[in-house]
Amino acid sequence: MTYRTHQQKRWLALIVLCLGVLMIVLDTTIVNVALPSIQADLGFSETSLVWVVNAYMITFGGFLLLGGRLGDLFGNRRVFLFGIVLFTLASLACGLAGSQGLLIGARAVQGFGGAIVSAVSLSMIMSLFSEPAERAQAMGVYGFVCAGGGSIGVLLGGVLTSTLSWHWIFLVNLPVGIAVCALCVALLQGGPGQAASSGRLDVAGAAAVSASLMLAVYAIVNGNQAGWASAQTLAMLVCAIMLLAVFVGIEARVRNPLMPLGLFRLRNVAIANVVGVLWAAAMFAWFFISALYLQRVLGYTALQVGLAFLPANLIMAAFSLGLSARMVMRLGIRPTLSIGLLLAAIGFALFSRVPIDGVFALDVLPVMVLLGAGAGMAFNPLLLAAMSDVHPGESGLASGVVNTSFMMGGALGLAILASLAAARTGGLLRFGAESLAALAGGYRLAFISGAVLAAAAALIGGAYLRAADSLATDPEVPRS
Repeated sequence: MTYRTHQQKRWLALIVLCLGVLMIVLDTTIVNVALPSIQADLGFSETSLVWVVNAYMITFGGFLLLGGRLGDLFGNRRVFLFGIVLFTLASLACGLAGSQGLLIGARAVQGFGGAIVSAVSLSMIMSLFSEPAERAQAMGVYGFVCAGGGSIGVLLGGVLTSTLSWHWIFLVNLPVGIAVCALCVALLQGGPGQAASSGRLDVAGAAAVSASLMLAVYAIVNGNQAGWASAQTLAMLVCAIMLLAVFVGIEARVRNPLMPLGLFRLRNVAIANVVGVLWAAAMFAWFFISALYLQRVLGYTALQVGLAFLPANLIMAAFSLGLSARMVMRLGIRPTLSIGLLLAAIGFALFSRVPIDGVFALDVLPVMVLLGAGAGMAFNPLLLAAMSDVHPGESGLASGVVNTSFMMGGALGLAILASLAAARTGGLLRFGAESLAALAGGYRLAFISGAVLAAAAALIGGAYLRAADSLATDPEVPRS
């Protein structure tokens, strides 16, 4: 479909769409700095606290592809507005939450609304900018929002938690959501969609993959308490595997699948998704566990944690808005992706060596520089790799698939690494270690595991991605 937006309004419309996406991306990490405050206020345990993050990521990843299909059927602008309204109302519920159940439930609804917004916004941007050079510029802005938004969320979360309270990390979404809705109505015009002529929604596929992921994460998060060989843990993991098999079966038979399995016959699509899962598992652990480490081990306040992430924010912004694109054009997708992931792996390894009396300039700053550079460098090449083998008309679908893998990998990786950290801390305490040393030991194991995951992603991408250096000079491919 073609949006009939006036010529000079297109860039304003892009800003509005990216503002909506930024609000969604921020909420994947904005809670991390506030987690100790949320835990103390609502009585979460160390492992159950993971659900404040994972409830959002699971529904986001599980319904991202369904959100794109809704846009095709009912019109992208209409679905975008619905997603923003749903996300904003869920943010209000999160901000007013006085119990664990209400907060986790509202976070899950936030994830569903966020999936819808994220899925249709890229399609709307592609429709607004059909000329290759302008589309490349627009994708550069979009890439910056996606790559840098998570790190900015940590900074904003620290400021709001320190100056007001953790409730405001959610309530701040209300005026933004209202503004985005109003500006979207003023700047964008959308068609009616294709509900009458298109097939049914693949609700069964979305339900199966989301239920599979939720069961797997629940089993992992509660594995330390219930026992990894207990009937409860094993039964949940078996059910998760069975539901995943059901999802694959549904996608193989349904007329309009959420995740067309034929895409994975394309080498770069398949490898990009594997790399995305591994990288997301490491990156989400970085945001979650490093924020806890800085507060609980080094004694930082919430505001200090946010400021500690500022170097990473600035470096990610620089790479996302230009440096990464230049590296891709000069070196190609594969070397740029591998270098970025290797830098991140080194950053994780260095974080595992930060002492309990570490100094910011000597111990934390170098880590943030490496992780910021690695994340900023790797995001755009990963998205380009996922789209490099597909027909231009399927680029949105390919990017949606890799984004789904990214969110699901983040949810599973965070659950696994947080559980490893908790198990290591418990073991050290049983052997008589002091509480602070035991806590640091658990977090360090998670950082080492993150380094292994990032390094594995770099090696797989470097070894198996098909050389796509021609993309660097192909005018039809977005360059950021």
